[in-house]
Amino acid sequence: MKRRAFGQYCGLARALELVGERWALLIVRDLAIHPRRYTDLVDGLPGIPSNVLSTRLKELEQAGLAERRIAPAPSRGVVYALTPLGRELEPAIHALGRWGATQLGEPRPGEIVTPEALTMSLRAAFDPAAATGVDASWEIHTPGFTVHATVTDGKLDAGTGPAPGRPDLALTFEPDTVPSYLELVQAIKCGLVKVSGRRKLLDTFTRVFAARGPA
Repeated sequence: MKRRAFGQYCGLARALELVGERWALLIVRDLAIHPRRYTDLVDGLPGIPSNVLSTRLKELEQAGLAERRIAPAPSRGVVYALTPLGRELEPAIHALGRWGATQLGEPRPGEIVTPEALTMSLRAAFDPAAATGVDASWEIHTPGFTVHATVTDGKLDAGTGPAPGRPDLALTFEPDTVPSYLELVQAIKCGLVKVSGRRKLLDTFTRVFAARGPA
């Protein structure tokens, strides 16, 4: 499969040759959350043409960034997952996400927030230094999905779906409100979320998930 080449012996140019095509990094973002079936990727990336998704997945496989695996029992079929080389892209995605957050402005018509996008925003905003000694778990409930974040002495486990076990604090948004990360933090600061659990962990959340860098 022919790739776009920039003709420059440069790390950035090579990276763009591998993951610079449209939708490629969003596919990597979603696979960084957990392995996904083809249909899961279609559902999580509204608007992506099926031929483009197939092409990008083949390109990522050829580049050694993604691979196909047999889904573990009791599931069946094939899932796509990042290879160790592909997972090395996650810090770069975090940095791009933090920078991009400064350019968002108001949501444009038709723009949505997906559970994968919110989960990756939590990972990007996480401050390990501020989380030293913290042991807590949070769930964020929106009308369409739930995501979780668990911190254990400076280490984060954030993903889609409920937290393993009962969360220490649950944040629930009003119907018809699916927040981005920035809207989530703003709503917490303004007291616009329903809180259930250990309320003192609300301040801990905003401290531990204080976006580093430009965001």
